[in-house]
Amino acid sequence: MAHFDTEYQRLEASYSDSPPGEENLLVHVPEGSKSPWHHIENLDLFFQRVYNLHQKNGFTCMLLGEIFELVQLVFVVAFTVFLANCVDYDILFANKFVNHTDSSKVTLPDAFLPVDECSARIRDSVSVIFILIISGVFWLHRLVKFFYNICCYWEIRSFYINALKMSTADLPYFTWQEVQARIVEIQKEHQICIHKKELTELDIYHRILRFKNYMVAMVNKSLLPVRFRLPLLGDTVFYTRGLKYNFELIFFWGPGSLFENEWSLKSEYKRGGNRLELADRLSSRILWIGIANLLLCPVILIWQILYAFFSYTEVIKREPGSLGARCWSLYGRFYLRHFNELDHELMSRLSKGYKASSKYMNCFMSPLLTVVAKNVAFFAGSILAVLIALTIYDEDVLAVEHVLSSITLLGVGITVCRSFIPDKHMVFCPEQLLKVILAQIHYMPDHWQGNAHRYETRDEFAQLFQYKAVFILEELLSPVITPFILIFCLRRKSLEIIDFFRNFTVDVVGVGDTCSFAQMDVRQHGHPAWMSAGKTEASIYQQAEDGKTELSLMHFAITNPHWQPPRESTHFISLLKEKVHREAAGGQQGIIAENPIFTSTHSLQSDSEPRSLIANLLIGPPSLVSLHLGREGSINPVSIGVSEGASALRSLSPVSASLHLRGSHPSARLARQDHPVVTGRAMTGSGTDARTISSGSSAWEGQLTSMILSEYASTEMSIHALYIHEMHKQQSRGELSRHTWHRQESDESSESVNEDMEAARNFPRSSTFPSATNSHQQGAAHHSGSQRRFDGTSDPVSGSFRVQRTPRMPMGGWSEENQIGRHHDPVPEEGAEDDLPPHIHKVT
Repeated sequence: MAHFDTEYQRLEASYSDSPPGEENLLVHVPEGSKSPWHHIENLDLFFQRVYNLHQKNGFTCMLLGEIFELVQLVFVVAFTVFLANCVDYDILFANKFVNHTDSSKVTLPDAFLPVDECSARIRDSVSVIFILIISGVFWLHRLVKFFYNICCYWEIRSFYINALKMSTADLPYFTWQEVQARIVEIQKEHQICIHKKELTELDIYHRILRFKNYMVAMVNKSLLPVRFRLPLLGDTVFYTRGLKYNFELIFFWGPGSLFENEWSLKSEYKRGGNRLELADRLSSRILWIGIANLLLCPVILIWQILYAFFSYTEVIKREPGSLGARCWSLYGRFYLRHFNELDHELMSRLSKGYKASSKYMNCFMSPLLTVVAKNVAFFAGSILAVLIALTIYDEDVLAVEHVLSSITLLGVGITVCRSFIPDKHMVFCPEQLLKVILAQIHYMPDHWQGNAHRYETRDEFAQLFQYKAVFILEELLSPVITPFILIFCLRRKSLEIIDFFRNFTVDVVGVGDTCSFAQMDVRQHGHPAWMSAGKTEASIYQQAEDGKTELSLMHFAITNPHWQPPRESTHFISLLKEKVHREAAGGQQGIIAENPIFTSTHSLQSDSEPRSLIANLLIGPPSLVSLHLGREGSINPVSIGVSEGASALRSLSPVSASLHLRGSHPSARLARQDHPVVTGRAMTGSGTDARTISSGSSAWEGQLTSMILSEYASTEMSIHALYIHEMHKQQSRGELSRHTWHRQESDESSESVNEDMEAARNFPRSSTFPSATNSHQQGAAHHSGSQRRFDGTSDPVSGSFRVQRTPRMPMGGWSEENQIGRHHDPVPEEGAEDDLPPHIHKVT
């Protein structure tokens, strides 16, 4: 595998997740004062169970759900075997007559075979016996796991009651932020983590999302083989739950995985000297897992078909149009997910963008298909109307053969046809809809902006927002396709995967080995095109794509206002606030032509989502915004958009108006003493005093307050996402104009002209949504700061950096030609493990 050569560079850790003076700290607690939760060895599993119990609304709901899962498995297997071996379908279909002594009417039990005959047919079928054995072993495994989980979650229940002082009955009314605040508070008393005196919100997120952050990073860097170019189908994405399960099995927790436990990468993967040997070993392991998937394919495929049949048949019969509905694809959930974003936070954000996304996709109805659907619906409706009328006149019509089936099929056909007929009142405004979608999903490739009306953009968005029928079909095909992806696609990336985990893993004190991208450090992983210019030292392959680092940092800071970011991140936030205040002042003076605040917020002032909180915040009633009246007393929506958008943006700091509002919540009794709560300040963008919202003491009033807080935090993040994208768009235009001017004015050499033409053609594009123009070639910026390579050498440190455009190669491989002032040593071949220092970095 010597031909697989990557040039990931290992990172220099410069951030700390521990308070000053607490590095490498072990807290000693006297024996007599230890609590039952002192020094929990596996905090990853503990915090995951605490989070799962909260999301499942308590121990009782979780227990009932686990029991029904066991019963459901038994029912699917037993019912399928019964239908295949114990039913006489000739009697059921009236192909064979039954002699009755008391009645001539055929009943359902008449179609059931006797018990002896049924059991004999089961014993004589080898395939049925094999399926029953496999199902029995799997069910026993689930049963053992069920009892183990019950014991573990009973302990978590005791933790909620005794340590967090939360009853299980009130648990559904507490938000996760409130639960998390109590966990941070009790760390001082119970010392559940002995390596640090105080836990931070980021510590808890890192332990819950350790492996998911790695998966998000690998999707962001296009490392996982989930995008394919197929004949006739073109660019497609195939990422199913079965494929995701195999990825996690190989990387994280399966036999021979890269991690020795939940919090530590194996030591051999932290060194670069034996990278080729490790890549060969990983390739062999992927091969065997792929072969195992291939052997188990028939059993898994049968289970997938049966489970889908029993799950969706009733839904399709009741709502035939449900297959025409859309859902967020699994790939879309990872592409759109922030670093350190919990499941409920992600689903809440995507759910808010669902309506606008559906409207956008419905804008692309085919006129030809609409004409056909209208006429087919007319003919089918005419026949159905006659059959229904005859049935109303005489119910004996239903006894005629195939009449009931015809009525059912005609009804399904009409419903399907209606799904292809657009609403006659719908207005075609794809650009505005795409902007509303961006406000919620926060990520969008650069080449979508200004091209929302194109079918290419629609097809790429369909990879994130797919039909429910396509989702079901992909899951059914997953057992067949997954083995081939593992054997023929993933194995080829073995060396890149080994290099990725070595160079993008850092050791955080009190947390363990985590993905360096999850630190949200703009210096290590920021992108100059996303407001990190001058603050990042990351090379092109260390930068997170699509502004993932910057947007994740903002999202986490807004969601957790008590969190104290590192120095570089604080500087990034402060600089953004300074820009906001300056441009807000310019907008209030009427300078709004190219003001990003006005441009990003004014785009939401449409009828696409008139009842959304964003629209209410920007152009809503006086109860939500302080209206700015003109000279003649008329409402000025421009002033509203600028001033209120700026007001919301000013709350970016962790100590913001949202903090004060959160502090006024009943959960403020657990607020930390070093963050005093100011209840007199108004809400962000609102004239309502915070104390009037949290004046109630009941659980319902507390839940309502939490919902309001969540909505305002979501709105704040939406405006930030729009602002960042607008700034990125304007910066991209400036770069493109600069390259165009240089191409017209410079005549030094034809080589420089060709380089600038190539840069202008490739800028800006998204690497996570490659196209024909950028799939093989893209600009790359290389910083000449402190960077260390596989051989452990460091480059000279300089006070400035130079942007160098270089051709892009497959993931991790970058051509570095014509570099000025720096010549990297080649990546060493296989050598002794001790020849190189560990490529793991301890965050102290």
